[in-house]
Amino acid sequence: MPGLDYLGKALLALGAITVVLGLLLLGLGKVLHGRLLPGDIVVQRPGFTFVFPIVTSLILSALLTAILWLIFAWRR
Repeated sequence: MPGLDYLGKALLALGAITVVLGLLLLGLGKVLHGRLLPGDIVVQRPGFTFVFPIVTSLILSALLTAILWLIFAWRR
């Protein structure tokens, strides 16, 4: 069936992308462990710490958007 063939290829591609992104995040986690960018929000109180990495999130979002845009542009 052509539909199952396409689904199988899509699942394999999704799995490969997930593995690559997981390895990338593990590597970045070791390199950037405990480091925050300027603009990230940190609230420290006795017995409580809240971290909201807004700048880091914006940079990762822009990077992933650019990567996905390139992938979809390349597939056309």
